[in-house]
Amino acid sequence: MTSRPVRLAALAIAGLLLGACGVPPEDEPRAVDLPRRSLTSASPSAGDQGRPGQVTEVHCLVRDGRLVRAVRRIESIRSPQHQVEALIAGPTNAERETGLTSALAGLSLAVQVSSDTLVAQVEITEADEGNARIDEMIAYAQIVCTLTARSDVDSVVFTRGDERLDVPRADGSLSRGPLYGSDYSSLLEPG
Repeated sequence: MTSRPVRLAALAIAGLLLGACGVPPEDEPRAVDLPRRSLTSASPSAGDQGRPGQVTEVHCLVRDGRLVRAVRRIESIRSPQHQVEALIAGPTNAERETGLTSALAGLSLAVQVSSDTLVAQVEITEADEGNARIDEMIAYAQIVCTLTARSDVDSVVFTRGDERLDVPRADGSLSRGPLYGSDYSSLLEPG
């Protein structure tokens, strides 16, 4: 049996060894230079140059039929409505040079977010009923993935008038929502 003083000494030595990680203490904090890109992406996206004080905003754009998360630097956080309007406007020149496009040309949307449920309701205010679009699924995916990249949106529902719309998911099934970014994860370009 080990005596109590020996056990206490062993615990004290173990504590000293664990506490001595080799980094000397400093009297004052040291400035750290953080990368000027999204910390969740493996590499910076096109147009990801910024200056201090800017925030990042994700826009899901399209390349070769797949979604690509483009990170843009903006001066301040925009509302979901303004972010969707920027998404509909399409890729920036720098993003276009990397082959990014959009399937949202000509849409008119109104976005409202319920602060208690974090569900974004996207009202499609301008419909092009005469033209069925092959890229309809990717268009919905762009909107859902862009909005759910925000911290204040968990899911999205689409409406026209007072009716919820049947929206295609990546697997081809239709849903009246709520839709999540994970419903379109198979469409995301790796990386």
